[in-house]
Amino acid sequence: MKSSITPVYKFIVLCLLLTGTTTLAHAQLSVGFRGGISYSGMSYRPTVAIPKKKVHGVKSKPVYGIAIEHYFKDHAGVELDIQYLTTGYVEYNDDETLSNETELDYLKIPLLSSFYFGRTGRFHIKMGPHFGYLLNATDVRREFESNNADLPILPTYGQPGDDPKKFMYGLTAGAGISKVFGKSTIVAEVRASYELGRPESQDRIFDMSVTNLEFTVSYLFQVMERK
Repeated sequence: MKSSITPVYKFIVLCLLLTGTTTLAHAQLSVGFRGGISYSGMSYRPTVAIPKKKVHGVKSKPVYGIAIEHYFKDHAGVELDIQYLTTGYVEYNDDETLSNETELDYLKIPLLSSFYFGRTGRFHIKMGPHFGYLLNATDVRREFESNNADLPILPTYGQPGDDPKKFMYGLTAGAGISKVFGKSTIVAEVRASYELGRPESQDRIFDMSVTNLEFTVSYLFQVMERK
């Protein structure tokens, strides 16, 4: 049986090859850590004939990981992150007395084009695709079910037999400011991402949309200077 993690492995290998190629070309290379908090949002369409319904996302969840930044020319480069991220939802019943909550923990890998303006004090924008792999699905709370079989609510994803899709993919864009201190750089930024995939694999609901906001600070140290 073919493992569902294979595309992620292939992507990581491709990124490492890209990193090695740019390094050999004497690009500026910085490596560091990135951490902060994230806020997710979710909406879903129970069936094709019913408009989308918005639910609460999970809030103030930690996001952290490794950042690798290459600048192969003035003011332009790429950034590869390998990070841990939690998304999910909180859905309430009609009178908001009961709720269901599910958290989805991912290994997320954004590969972003990066453009900056300024020298020691910089403004930057970043954009590109992201990919990831579901590490864990947890149904934190399940207090109610739908009273109408023709109007399903969001299902569980952490129970036996749920079998959520493991592979995530989507688009990420962000902006921020940074300050350079010699070989060190401190970066503060906000990123927004939209998921093109979804965890639902059994067609229990027709469609869902997942968004995420990340507020982070990074510390990067230059390990190779561009020549």
